[in-house]
Amino acid sequence: MLQPELKFRRDKIRSLMVSQGIDAALITCNANLIYTYGCVVSGYLYLPLHSPALLFFKRPNNITGEHSFSIRKPEQIVDLLKEQGLPMPTKLMLEGDELPYTEYCRLASLFPEAEVVNGTPLIRQARSVKTPVEIEMFRRSGIAHAKAYEQIPSVYRPGMTDIEFSIEIERLMRLQGCLGIFRVFGRSMEIFMGSVLTGDNAGYPSPYDFALGGQGLDPALPGGANKTPLKEGQSVMVDLGGNFNGYMNDMSRVFSIGKLPEEAYTAHQVCLDIQTKIASIAKPGIACEVLYDIAVEIAKEAGFADKFMGTGQQAKFIGHGIGLEINEAPVLAPRMKQQLEPGMVFALEPKIVIPGVGPVGIENSWVVTNEGIEKLTNCNEEIIELS
Repeated sequence: MLQPELKFRRDKIRSLMVSQGIDAALITCNANLIYTYGCVVSGYLYLPLHSPALLFFKRPNNITGEHSFSIRKPEQIVDLLKEQGLPMPTKLMLEGDELPYTEYCRLASLFPEAEVVNGTPLIRQARSVKTPVEIEMFRRSGIAHAKAYEQIPSVYRPGMTDIEFSIEIERLMRLQGCLGIFRVFGRSMEIFMGSVLTGDNAGYPSPYDFALGGQGLDPALPGGANKTPLKEGQSVMVDLGGNFNGYMNDMSRVFSIGKLPEEAYTAHQVCLDIQTKIASIAKPGIACEVLYDIAVEIAKEAGFADKFMGTGQQAKFIGHGIGLEINEAPVLAPRMKQQLEPGMVFALEPKIVIPGVGPVGIENSWVVTNEGIEKLTNCNEEIIELS
């Protein structure tokens, strides 16, 4: 990663630190290190308000540079700061929503004279508006994602289960360069690459806050494919995360085993209509709740209110910010008054589940421009029949 880009990102964080009277940050969580340092290390990035950032690393042992220092334990950081002539912070932020309690307390104890505050919301705010370099990363990821999805019909074989189909698609993704990791903010959501859902498994309630659930293969990971056979007259939704360079593109496409009931095609068109409507009105300054309410109203008017975003358990959002993690700001949900800003990137995913048939709908990644929004994931959006 080019140093001017990293400095620009750090300065975004610094500008928010100023507004809260924070004079230093100590960053150690993976996604935030990628954002501020350019890669994952075992260590800590110390970000003072008015001096260059310093890296204190434990592993790997091959890092060099005038602002990089090898350490065995974080307790060495304070002495190294003093050696560099830096003052101790009076107000320090740590990643309070991400660090284990024990580690948070240990790092806070390094600076006994400082007021220690939770910096996670501030860092996530900085990350919610992407830089031009980040948006380019999304564009490249979207191209690779689409190339993999375009090959999906070639790996279908009659008699497959959803998990067998998923494995073949995962291989296509990996061959296009997908890193495989599905980074999620928070401790309560886990999944492997994404989900391939068919039939009534798409409406199976999951503990995770995803648009659709799925039973999964085991109670240890209760979400996604569950060995359901792909049967004639059922739909299959492929929703695998497109992490090709650290940035999480999100895209869903629907396939069918033979022909589907007419209701499924009607419902799919409703989801496409929702996407078209949202794309026509989304722009800087519009509140997220407005977009959500419009989507729900279209689904209701079309007669699919009880099947929109699930059946027995319905997701209460139609889109979410994406970035280094799959669930960033903004969130297109009720009572979310946050307004879109240029540079935000989000996934829009209106989906409907037809009992006995499966899921239909669409999901694409979009970037907010000065005038509106631009689609980043471009490939066939119709239901594709597998044979």
